Amino acid sequence: QAQLVESGGGLVQPGGSLRLSCTASGNIRDIYTMGWYRQAQGKQRELVATITTSGSINYVDSVKGRFTISRDNAKKTVVLQMNGLKPEDTAVYYCYAQVLSGFIIDTWGQGIQVTVSS
Repeated sequence: QAQLVESGGGLVQPGGSLRLSCTASGNIRDIYTMGWYRQAQGKQRELVATITTSGSINYVDSVKGRFTISRDNAKKTVVLQMNGLKPEDTAVYYCYAQVLSGFIIDTWGQGIQVTVSS
């Protein structure tokens, strides 16, 4: 079974930056789409950004121009660079990956807190 481990969250002032990183390990034959979702308190989990193996990228409208997603297929890592952070970006951020083990499994990290506040 594969695991995703996230790092890089924390507290930042409005306008600041954070870099989230996620690395996959375990029983992995291949990884397809990777990405980040977030869930603010009292709200549903929403997609933030995804990136395919070939590099096709999708962002939610609210982060376009501020967030950048990238991946390193050899290192099984996906990174979310977040600039120009706003209080409404405050949420628990979850790493996501479509992992091929014996079959394709939607795999999630444990979540990491991002708080934007003065």
